[in-house]
Amino acid sequence: MIAKHRYGLIALFVATSFALQGCEKKTQAAAETPAPQAAVSPETNARYEPIVVEHKLGSTRIEKLPQRVVALDMNEVDFLDALDIPLVGMPKDFIPDFLAKYKNAPQIQDTGAIVQPNVEQVYATKPDLILITSLQANHYKELSQIAPTIHFDVDYRDSQVNHIEVIKNHLLTLGSIFEKEKLAQQKVAELDAKVAQAKQITQDRPEKALIVLHNNGSFSSFGVQSRYGFVFNALGVHPASPTVETGLHGQPVSSEFIQQANPDIIYIIDRTAVMERRPALDADSLSNPLLRETKAWQNGRVIFADAQAWYVTAASVTSLELIIDDVIKAYQD
Repeated sequence: MIAKHRYGLIALFVATSFALQGCEKKTQAAAETPAPQAAVSPETNARYEPIVVEHKLGSTRIEKLPQRVVALDMNEVDFLDALDIPLVGMPKDFIPDFLAKYKNAPQIQDTGAIVQPNVEQVYATKPDLILITSLQANHYKELSQIAPTIHFDVDYRDSQVNHIEVIKNHLLTLGSIFEKEKLAQQKVAELDAKVAQAKQITQDRPEKALIVLHNNGSFSSFGVQSRYGFVFNALGVHPASPTVETGLHGQPVSSEFIQQANPDIIYIIDRTAVMERRPALDADSLSNPLLRETKAWQNGRVIFADAQAWYVTAASVTSLELIIDDVIKAYQD
């Protein structure tokens, strides 16, 4: 979990209202393009209280309100988008549909691949803040020489019960850094409401579910101790698989395994569609007779999940809301 504090303060004070962005948009295209951030006056920086963010890779001190932000993970891009914070650099290899407006934004430098950022391109943006996750952690020291760098301490291998709390805490941290505390708290409240909705729906329901990743005709299952563990531990979904440790890429399983587990619900994440940019699987294109014998298939409870939200991100505000929507779909009669 990311620790944060302002010098001289013990806790983050939060209000209930939030500010709406007031950028004028002349065309529909302009409305979909992130607007550049206005320059900060010397007076603003003079009154800015330095912030220290403690994270797994170290301690990062923010001396002034960041103006040129680079986000090297799509989760971080989504956090900034939720807080109306422009950025000057990001990887553009796998941008989910809900962040599509950033794809061709000319003012945003392409910084290479998510898992292998181009450090020279990052340097060229002249950033004053860099945001990373564990996928870019091996570049932390190098990036920290360019600008203050913050590591988002999300565990992609084992989300367990604290996954949602980690997301909320990071959102509040960013809200503090960018003086967007009210908006951050509003987003946290909306996320809490969404989680509560899912738990209310799954509460006392007997159905058991499998989370399955599809990759070129092969399948992997994700249990309670995996990157999707929060679906079981925090959202109240009952697991159909006895598998406990599955980690980052899941436990390879056969169609026979899925048939024998005979889950009431199957969530299918189509990695192939994302990574190879192929048409997404659906009930018509998944010609697997063994899966069609499961209770999930026969009762219409096979959910072809939003693979971009589940696989590319899954640790940000928008992606978590989309995942919860997919979870809820399986319980709708």
